[in-house]
Amino acid sequence: MLQKFDPRNENIQVFINGKLYPRDAARVSVFDSIVQGGDGVWEGLRVYNGRIFCLDKHLDRLMNSAHALDFKGIPSREDVKSAIFQTLQANQMRDGVHIRLTLTRGEKITSGMDPRLNTKGCTLIVLAEWKSPVYDQSGIRLVTSSIRRNGPQFLDSKIHHNNLLNNILAKIEANFAGVDDALMLDQDGFVAETNATNVFLVKNGVLQTPTAVACLPGITRGLVMEIARQAGIEVREGRLSVVEFYTSDEVFVTGTMGELTPVREIDGRLIQDRTKKGVLARINQIFRLKTETEGELIP
Repeated sequence: MLQKFDPRNENIQVFINGKLYPRDAARVSVFDSIVQGGDGVWEGLRVYNGRIFCLDKHLDRLMNSAHALDFKGIPSREDVKSAIFQTLQANQMRDGVHIRLTLTRGEKITSGMDPRLNTKGCTLIVLAEWKSPVYDQSGIRLVTSSIRRNGPQFLDSKIHHNNLLNNILAKIEANFAGVDDALMLDQDGFVAETNATNVFLVKNGVLQTPTAVACLPGITRGLVMEIARQAGIEVREGRLSVVEFYTSDEVFVTGTMGELTPVREIDGRLIQDRTKKGVLARINQIFRLKTETEGELIP
């Protein structure tokens, strides 16, 4: 799975700290914390039919992450929303769009690690692109990575931070293995998530997903669990081994970038649905309806 360049994105406008810049001129300072140490937080959002899906949930997580990292000069929710709306309007975008929303600790007065060197407040970046779901909806293939997902004793995944090197290393392993993504384990050898998505399995009609200890409690993950419960599907969170995924009836991954995507193979083992209960199909149908009817209207 390799994303391709969409020609519609060649001349997009990017929002950076109150101004819109053409794609080729969109820059941040070499003294910005995102350059100096990957010191930033981010969200991915989708636009459907003139609405930004789950916008407030994403902004909640953005603000909580920035607070946990002790950012100073955090812009207000209203200012962030205004920046998003300005960007979408400038690009005449109302559907089929993915937004990468980034908030950094900001620019430093001199190179260094100490956050006290950041005296100018945060840097806000809104990058909106024409982008369809990035995964093949016929199903993807995974390989178990040797790279472990960070637990809270190292770098808590509840902070949606830009320090993604362990995910990138896992993705490199997937690339060399010739598959789409990597399944990442926690320090005890239980499944956490993939390098880019949360992961679910279905066994005998029960929907199961790893407890959010070494994985991000994703917005789409939470929505899938909510949909399932409302549809009368039993949902369990717990410690799940790779073997439990090998022997499940269905496996799928969730995330804003790729939505809900079936997994057809893990480490060469085919995922074989013996029950034909179609749990993913039922959840996906309701998810689709929500994306068509819910979300914050773009002015």
